[in-house]
Amino acid sequence: MSHRPQSKLNPKKSYLQIALNSTLDDARAIINNLPKSDRILIEAGTPLIKQYGAVGIRTIRDAARNRFFGVVANPYIVADLKTMDRGETEVIMAKNAGASAAVALGCAPVETLNAFIAACDRHGIDPMIDMMNVEFPLAILRALKKIPPVVIVHRGVDEERFNKEKQIPLHEIRRIKGNYNIMISIAGGDTIREVQRSIFNDVDIVVVWKSVYQKTSETVTLIEEFLKNIK
Repeated sequence: MSHRPQSKLNPKKSYLQIALNSTLDDARAIINNLPKSDRILIEAGTPLIKQYGAVGIRTIRDAARNRFFGVVANPYIVADLKTMDRGETEVIMAKNAGASAAVALGCAPVETLNAFIAACDRHGIDPMIDMMNVEFPLAILRALKKIPPVVIVHRGVDEERFNKEKQIPLHEIRRIKGNYNIMISIAGGDTIREVQRSIFNDVDIVVVWKSVYQKTSETVTLIEEFLKNIK
């Protein structure tokens, strides 16, 4: 098995990633009510970044710093850029906005993925590769010059909405971990049961978004329930 790539995350812990995809007002309200846990990662989701750009990432970073002051020195902020081209350019934007990690799509050209990972290394943030709609994630990983510390196994929102038969590809977790000493993030499940299944299948990061799309009276309670299932 390969050497574990360096990351800002602790590979001995599991994490809950809160994906914020609505407005900045909702994002701030949700962050301000989050449990103060070092197991929580905050994601600036793709729709939010497309609406607000780097300002959105920076606003989420600042809100998280205020909320988690005294718990973690620097809250972990994921910029879900879904990079398909111009890997280095988008990494620099995410870094300058205060992101801890950036996301590229596994279906991007291998040249883009190599440039993206190399740029993340140079600028001190974690590269994450999202394998949504990638039939053979291992083939992508084997083609890379350097393995990223985090791979995302993902069932897309439209896949879930329009294809009720589509399952989160949990079977890919053991295939990847059997070959590479890296962390696996799972996206596309938002129920307590799906979180439990993910943890049972040796997932390191569970991403939730539907339960926190907009702030409701149940938001914090749901997040606390999710956290109970993170080992």
